[in-house]
Amino acid sequence: MAREIGRRGVLAGAAGAASAAVAGGGLFSGTAAATPRAPAGTDAPAGADAAPAVSVRPSDPRYAELTTGVNRRWVGTPDEVRLVRTTEQVMAAVEEAVRDGKRLTVRGGGHCLADFVYHPDVDLVIDMSLMNEVSFDERANAFAVEAGATLMNVYDTLYKGWGVTIPGGMCYSVGIGGHVSGGGYGLLSRLHGLTVDHLHAVEVVVVDGSGNVRSVVATREPGDPDRDLWWGCAGGGGGNFGVITRYWFRTPGALEKQRARGASGIDPGQLLVRPPEEVLVQAISLPWDQLDARGFRRLVQNAGTFFEANSSPDSPYASLSGAFPFTHRASGGIGVFTQIDATLPDAERLLGAYVRAITDGVGATPEPAVRPMGELGALPEFAEPARLPWLRATRRLGTSSPMVTDPAIRSDHHSAYVRKGLPDHHIDRIHSWLSSDTVDNPLSMVILHLIGGAIDRVAPGDTAVAQRDSLFKLLYQSMWQSPADDAANIAWTQGVYRAVYAETGGVPVPNGVTDGCYINYPDSGADDPDANTSGLSWQQLYHKENYPRLRQVKARWDPRNVFHHGQSIELPADR
Repeated sequence: MAREIGRRGVLAGAAGAASAAVAGGGLFSGTAAATPRAPAGTDAPAGADAAPAVSVRPSDPRYAELTTGVNRRWVGTPDEVRLVRTTEQVMAAVEEAVRDGKRLTVRGGGHCLADFVYHPDVDLVIDMSLMNEVSFDERANAFAVEAGATLMNVYDTLYKGWGVTIPGGMCYSVGIGGHVSGGGYGLLSRLHGLTVDHLHAVEVVVVDGSGNVRSVVATREPGDPDRDLWWGCAGGGGGNFGVITRYWFRTPGALEKQRARGASGIDPGQLLVRPPEEVLVQAISLPWDQLDARGFRRLVQNAGTFFEANSSPDSPYASLSGAFPFTHRASGGIGVFTQIDATLPDAERLLGAYVRAITDGVGATPEPAVRPMGELGALPEFAEPARLPWLRATRRLGTSSPMVTDPAIRSDHHSAYVRKGLPDHHIDRIHSWLSSDTVDNPLSMVILHLIGGAIDRVAPGDTAVAQRDSLFKLLYQSMWQSPADDAANIAWTQGVYRAVYAETGGVPVPNGVTDGCYINYPDSGADDPDANTSGLSWQQLYHKENYPRLRQVKARWDPRNVFHHGQSIELPADR
């Protein structure tokens, strides 16, 4: 059930919010319907005493900072940026946009890599960055995270407060709003699954067919009549159905386990996953001047062989994660970055055996990572495995990225899910482009991210994330500073990507080897008929068989298509 706000005004004291309490489940199952935004244990109405929203217009000195994100290729020219503090203020902004016919978009952490937020046609940007509270909601028995929070803020608060975390991304400044709505993954995902696998509920400001604005709390509970909205927000991508204002996280089954033990109270520290107390981290570089085409092929083949044999959620290597940042020859060397649970009795042996297996027969001598490794900065202190407390390691790794600390970075991105070891012809083409002289950019790269493990425990239709059985996620990207270098870097990034998948129309079509693309690494070329000749649409590449269901969610929750961008979910053809 959802209380509505429309042109009749905001419901007093309740702020137009909805408790999803229904027979058989809901966010506040077993309690009276309540507004989820007041601090637990208080009677204050939602939004009470909140400072007003902040309106920033072109004459404001803050305007330039608030009209671009991490990728400085995209700079917006909206009439206004509205920094909101409460769900009520979000509803007011959406109602104004609907009333006045303004196109709106939403900014979380500013990490949207395409022009979906900062587009020339946008009139109003709703900036969520001031809505960043992380707390435990006693009524919901779940952790509430406002959509403007960034990942490091979330990790820090959850871990220091309750000893728990979510298996999210590594980059500290990524906004939780877009990260989760696209599925979310990180260094703990092989052990604990995707971020959305622990998403219990979501609050979304939506617009109905009559233009009325309301907020809805939708849960994963089977008896929730609004569960389809939760499902669509659990991996369908951002900017599709409404403005996400808040998430609630709880690992499925965790509450039931506590109740089954007959505990006198609920322990929040047992409701989400607990990260390892310590992790072992190692980062090495393989010099390009020692790495020929044969050696590179052997390295990538070794990775495929290893993870084909160790992709089970029950593998002793389930907690091992990391990436291979294959940077352009101009970088001097390619990276191998690894993290494993240091509390395992034989963690050192497992990590050592892994590194030996990966580098076997490659012909390059590992060196300290004294240069940046793609999205990671230089990590020379990890040439030998180093034991660190989990939160300290997370902070060190997450803040090392040159992409998010460079105020002038520009970038281009493409992605691919890979279900088995890369074919030799894919490997050879990647090597050829990494060795080419079309660019001389140490931040042109192909990153092989390690996934698999517990991600595969969840069926493709249980959330909106359709790709569940892949071993790797490949990110093809270039980063640079000067607009004068746009053409060369974009051509390189698109060139390597289209070359690798030349036999399948220039994109990684779902088949026995590849499995489409990752929605949080949006690729504007996926809907370019000259670049994508596969016969599959970008919708099929991102969402596969889940797309028709996502369109039905769109039809129910955004029938006027108020929330849209270049690759948002489309309304069904008959609407």
